Amino acid sequence: MTNKRQVMAGLTSVEAKRLQQQYGKNEFTPQKKDSFIRKVLHIICEPMFLLLIVAAIIYFILGEPRDGAIMLIFVIGIISIDVIQEWKTDKTLNALKDLSAPHITVIRDDKETVIASTDLVPGDLMMIYEGVKIPADGIVVKCNDLCVEESSLTGEAEGVWKITSGNADSSNDYWRKDYCYAGTLVIQGTGTILVDKIGAETEYGKIGMNVAAAPNEPSPLQKQTGKLVKTCAGIAGILFALVGVFTYFNIPDHTFADRVVESILSGITLAMAMIPEEFPVILTVFLSMGAWRLAKKQSLVRKLPAVETLGSVSVLCVDKTGTITMNQMAVQEVWSPDGNENTLIETMGLACESDAYDPMEKAMLAYCDNHGISKEDLFSSELISEYAFTNELKMMGHVWHRKNGIVIAAKGSPERILSICNLSDKDREITEQKVAEMSKEGLRVIAVAMALPESEENIPSSITECRLNLCGLIGLSDPPRESVKSDIAVCSKAGIRVVMITGDNGITASSIARKIGMEHSDNIITGDMLNEMSDNELREAVKSVSIFSRVVPEHKMRIVKAFKENGEIVAMTGDGVNDAPALKYADIGIAMGKRGSEVSREAADLILMDDNFTTIIETVKDGRRIYDNIRKAVGYVFTIHIPIAFTSLLGPILGIAPAALMLLPLHVVLLELLIDPTCSIVLERQPAETDIMERRPRNPKDKLLNTRTLLKSVIQGLVVFAASFGTYYTVLCDDPASATIARAMGLAIIMFSNLFLVQVNSSDYDFAVQSIIRLSKDRVMWAVNIGTLLMLAIILYTPLSGFLKLAPLTAGQFFGSAGIAAVAVFWYEIVKLIKRFRKK
Repeated sequence: MTNKRQVMAGLTSVEAKRLQQQYGKNEFTPQKKDSFIRKVLHIICEPMFLLLIVAAIIYFILGEPRDGAIMLIFVIGIISIDVIQEWKTDKTLNALKDLSAPHITVIRDDKETVIASTDLVPGDLMMIYEGVKIPADGIVVKCNDLCVEESSLTGEAEGVWKITSGNADSSNDYWRKDYCYAGTLVIQGTGTILVDKIGAETEYGKIGMNVAAAPNEPSPLQKQTGKLVKTCAGIAGILFALVGVFTYFNIPDHTFADRVVESILSGITLAMAMIPEEFPVILTVFLSMGAWRLAKKQSLVRKLPAVETLGSVSVLCVDKTGTITMNQMAVQEVWSPDGNENTLIETMGLACESDAYDPMEKAMLAYCDNHGISKEDLFSSELISEYAFTNELKMMGHVWHRKNGIVIAAKGSPERILSICNLSDKDREITEQKVAEMSKEGLRVIAVAMALPESEENIPSSITECRLNLCGLIGLSDPPRESVKSDIAVCSKAGIRVVMITGDNGITASSIARKIGMEHSDNIITGDMLNEMSDNELREAVKSVSIFSRVVPEHKMRIVKAFKENGEIVAMTGDGVNDAPALKYADIGIAMGKRGSEVSREAADLILMDDNFTTIIETVKDGRRIYDNIRKAVGYVFTIHIPIAFTSLLGPILGIAPAALMLLPLHVVLLELLIDPTCSIVLERQPAETDIMERRPRNPKDKLLNTRTLLKSVIQGLVVFAASFGTYYTVLCDDPASATIARAMGLAIIMFSNLFLVQVNSSDYDFAVQSIIRLSKDRVMWAVNIGTLLMLAIILYTPLSGFLKLAPLTAGQFFGSAGIAAVAVFWYEIVKLIKRFRKK
């Protein structure tokens, strides 16, 4: 058995590595991974790819193995793009999972280190504190007010106060007080635990408490896109039959077998053009890449559907301390009614935890140290007992055996401390006036009081039974973050209402709110007022109140509920254990990454890694950008599919021979090679539009493809169709033998139009030139644009043109096609100009 000094030094990195090889990861069930082959098969089973493979087989049946081989090469190319995208998406999501995985502080190599909970090994020393979900079984070697809720194992809702192993009695109880268990929750205090068992060996693992992950429900966006794909597939099926019939009657000179095969081939061409199989790819890539970009900005998305909800947020409920303010507490003012500041400062220090983790207590102890009262002076005496802080009491105390006798040192909110102090009416009035003065300056006010019992028998069992003498007031400052005022102004422009929810005094909160420019800063509802209000009254009150003070976490659920019942989309921040239900109930739950509890992080949709208000605003902005880009990509897919689908439909109807049709299955596959990267890579990278935070929040009931977007896509698509098919048909009618040149010009116009559409549709408000300038340094954009032009050059001016039944174009024909495509797309810039004039 190692001695205590070795235990408190923790393991070395080398020992931890060896133990992990011996015991494995701290996981209840090993993570299952889909095999690469299964993923490829899943992609191949998509209707689009099945159609492509059928088309390739038909080419072989027709005795054209060369065309069939080219088709298969293209099919492999498109499948490769999808496989690579899926691999990148999985990699991104796994990286996000690693970032959001539970972490724990351990002592290794004689210093505190934060590691993933899965990397814990027996022998590790883990540090636990309020809000942590304990990740392994272990022995309590050190603790301070440590209370653990073990209902997940024992069924008992009451917290268990833990003691160190040295103080444990020889009880026969199965559940030990000197032992902590995996899956239980720290609700108060701190502790150092020597890890004994991990993973399946823990009590949590043994009794099978680990529940398999619930199946992923499709998000509203996924349901919408699934419905769109099914609708398009249904229309494609009807048109497949129609085109097949037309083609059959257009070639009476062919044999029956050839007529049937050619008819099926024409139908397949149209069906391929009609099915927008890019939609699921768009959602997966946009949401996962969006989440990854947010993670780089210190905002970690735990649930991907939250990305789409961000753009709808209309109410932002935030905590004051650490989110709006800098969370850099400092004692700025002290006031003692009898002028005895030394006693006030010493009593304040004695009322603090010896192992302080709260920023306010750290500031108080620093103030004591600056005034010559060290931690050794304060905490070298014997601690007899303590009165624990609770949200209901809003005060706490310690009972010490000092040199001069027994001292009860207490601190808490002035309202609660004054209620147990011996004060005359006049003294109470003076004190309350001083509390109001300090609060108006934006200071957080804490009252300090003491009592000197004659013996241990005279120590009251609870703090509320104490009769104390007031030592004075402590005013702590926590200035607002520099950027908060401008962030509030951005929210106001964006139609997002900011609501401050704080446990602090209402006057202090109101003072901070005025400094940062919050609306309704004089209207305050306190926790006591909330208790008196009915749900209907609260629902009316929240319409004009933006400050809730002296609020306990249980109140947050009611506030969120009231806003939601008024039709608002609510984002709410939280950091405590009791915040978890409200975070789950809010439309977007935002947990604090720095000071937040593990439980609040698990309940949240979003984790704020820097606890910064500006990051919330940037996250909402990026959420709007991501949804905007998804909508643009869906509109683009419709636009670019219309000329392909109409061309495949109109050719057979006009009686054009199958060999002279503008688009054969080969060409549709070729265009798919172009469309896939454009919609899923290029449009995903589009920056936010300049007016994105000047719009009202998006209505969550709005459809992804609304009437306006659909109408715009249809008109743009029809214009591109008219330009490409019109050019092809004109050249074909002038010289029926020039089908290859006509086809090459029609195809070139679609490919040029594709390039121009991305720039024009990157914004409904900004001009294409502005979009190009914004992305002028983006290498991916340059790669896609140059790649498109290279692809066009290869299929027209290399031997591949013969395989693809195309002919090289003259310089005049090539640049003429580019000009026609430009006219077919850039007319929309005039529409933007008209919109701007109307807006002004």
